[in-house]
Amino acid sequence: MSGEPTKPKSAGEGPPAQKAESGRTSSGKAGSLPQARPSASEDIAAFVAKARAMSPHAAGAKGRLVFALDATMSRQPTWDMACALQADMFREAAALGSLDIRLVYYRGLNECRASSWISDTAQLAKMMGKIDCRGGNTQIGKVLSEARREAAASAVRAVVFVGDAMEEAVDELCAKAGELGLLKVPVFMFQEGHDGVAEQAFRRSRV
Repeated sequence: MSGEPTKPKSAGEGPPAQKAESGRTSSGKAGSLPQARPSASEDIAAFVAKARAMSPHAAGAKGRLVFALDATMSRQPTWDMACALQADMFREAAALGSLDIRLVYYRGLNECRASSWISDTAQLAKMMGKIDCRGGNTQIGKVLSEARREAAASAVRAVVFVGDAMEEAVDELCAKAGELGLLKVPVFMFQEGHDGVAEQAFRRSRV
């Protein structure tokens, strides 16, 4: 496959959702279901605050957010819980209006897909619910490259990534994130789990 994400073959296929905190690990552990925790509502509140900051002020204008997800097999144990939490986040954000979201996800052997721009949160939740996890390595570099193209083409206001691992050259990822920073597009990296390598990489890639 090429290095660019492809469009899903059907309208019902799109990325998943999950539970994590920007720059910090969540309470879930790899291979086991995380315990329910009060901070889930805090995660939603933080996301809504960021969405509000991205909403355009001009009448009739649209804010655009690239939302990217790791859908590799290590995410499977917490996938359903993550999808439910992310759906809650977008329902809350829907009240703000004027926010379009492009879902990007990777999984399996070199599979990276991107949806069209979506403003209907019900459609978004439905798409995320139909994604299943498949074994493979991380492809965060492709996600950041796709976000860079969209930032130049369609005025993306921010990038949000959720994942639990990093198996790529961290310096290359930081360079790609830096390009987004130069375009004044913030990158929010949410981590699920306790992988130390991923935590350091995500911290360095935030802009």
